[in-house]
Amino acid sequence: MSQIKNVELRHLRYFVAVAAHGSFNRAAQILHLTQPALSRQVKDLEEELGVRLLIRGKNAVKLTEVGELFYDEAREVLARAELAVHRVRGETASEVLRVGYSPSATAGILPRALQQFQAENPRVRIELADLSPPEMKQMAIEGKLNVIIALEPSLEAIPGFQWTELRRLTLVLVMHANHPLAESKRIAPKRLRNVPLVGLAQPNFPDYVPHIRRIFKPFGFKPHFSALETDGISTLFASVEAYQAAAILADSVIEFIPRSLVCRPFFPKFEPVTATIGLSTTRPNPHAELLVKLLKTEAQRSKFSV
Repeated sequence: MSQIKNVELRHLRYFVAVAAHGSFNRAAQILHLTQPALSRQVKDLEEELGVRLLIRGKNAVKLTEVGELFYDEAREVLARAELAVHRVRGETASEVLRVGYSPSATAGILPRALQQFQAENPRVRIELADLSPPEMKQMAIEGKLNVIIALEPSLEAIPGFQWTELRRLTLVLVMHANHPLAESKRIAPKRLRNVPLVGLAQPNFPDYVPHIRRIFKPFGFKPHFSALETDGISTLFASVEAYQAAAILADSVIEFIPRSLVCRPFFPKFEPVTATIGLSTTRPNPHAELLVKLLKTEAQRSKFSV
């Protein structure tokens, strides 16, 4: 049997970065290497292993079948290596999984997933942070998050994270129980032409207003926002009551909506919004994939009735 003598952790780190981003150029920027140097290192790895890991295209690279298998193994090796370093240094924080999340993306599934995770990994402490998208992005760039769970598609551009779909959520209209539209079982989008709405402000939620305006464009009008909140869903609920307005949110909010407010589905329905999970590929955590698996299982079980 031939022996692998010259494979180092840096080779695995370089390969994982290229595979995660599908590009030597993007990976080189993140790793602070020149593209030729990075390409040479990955080529050395392939030659040492005696297999082809990547299919190099003009503008992108793809994993070969063997490369896909090796990618999973390489991520695990890197995660375990980082864990081992922390342990020998006596850093108890090595058993910490840091998760940034949006309540709307995780409502109804996060508590059960965490309970199962802790049952299987009692020594691992999960640090949860309810963050706005800009906060998630900043902490991710600084290497302070292992997992991101959010609704905002713009976060998928964060370097060093690999994304997968968690669940799809339906948009509903949230309003006070005494609101005129609350008498309807379903809401036709055109009925919102002159209805004051409360939304999420662009500085902290950059995707919200553009998305709402885009889905109403086929109906020939722009939604009227009487207020835009920067603090998140809880503050938005208070404004809905204060302004006698309504809000368009994912149906997962029924898990934590105040009793004074109600939800009504739209008909015809809008396209669902997608909650996604991002896993750090530059600083992988060996416990992250189990949490993702548990969250996806709970998401499949969770059904909202509005």
